Amino acid sequence: MRMLGSGPPPHLPGFLNSLAGPLDHFGYWAVLFLLMIEDFGIPVPGETILIAASVYAGAGRLNVVAVGVIGCVAAVTGDNIGFAIGHYGGRALVLRWGRYVRLTKERLNHAEVFFERHGGWIVTIARFIEVLRQANGIVAGTTGYPWRRFLAFNALGAALWVGTWVSLGYLAGQHINAIYHNVTRYSYYLLIALAVLLAGYIAWRILRHRRRRSGSAGRQARTGQAQGGGSKITGS
Repeated sequence: MRMLGSGPPPHLPGFLNSLAGPLDHFGYWAVLFLLMIEDFGIPVPGETILIAASVYAGAGRLNVVAVGVIGCVAAVTGDNIGFAIGHYGGRALVLRWGRYVRLTKERLNHAEVFFERHGGWIVTIARFIEVLRQANGIVAGTTGYPWRRFLAFNALGAALWVGTWVSLGYLAGQHINAIYHNVTRYSYYLLIALAVLLAGYIAWRILRHRRRRSGSAGRQARTGQAQGGGSKITGS
């Protein structure tokens, strides 16, 4: 898995420039390794190396199809390793070691709520959202999400995510810095919107539960009063 082009490597804009060295020395292997370990929680620039490799492909230094295929394989493999960690290690293992890769108890709790409420589509879009992308497989495993369903939705998400960034990196070239900034910013907005919607849904459920309890208590009180009145009449 060596570089295709023999000419000078392209200049990588902004944040991508720090990954020129790994791409020059390891090529596809850098994409495979970094992307895979990022997807089970290790804080490495997996998404960034995918974009940088796509820019290289646009300059003829890598094969764009190979970058896409390797990206999908690495993403699915990494998330399934994460799923196995969560499934077999359980929540206790994740909480014990998760703090070393920024997977705190609070983040795990939030991610678990998302999975319990929304399931498949969260698995699919999780790759486009920071934190959820890294915790996706682990959380699915700890919550007991069915593996076959996870595999299917995860593969769909990987194809969409890899296809998006490989296409943008390959076609956009030097403009990828601005594109990445905007997509990342809007993904944070999406995460905030999901959190607000979830908080509103939880508040609505709590209020509805309280109203039901209040209504039930009122009916019981009226029933008790009616029964008490009937006993008095009978007694007299």
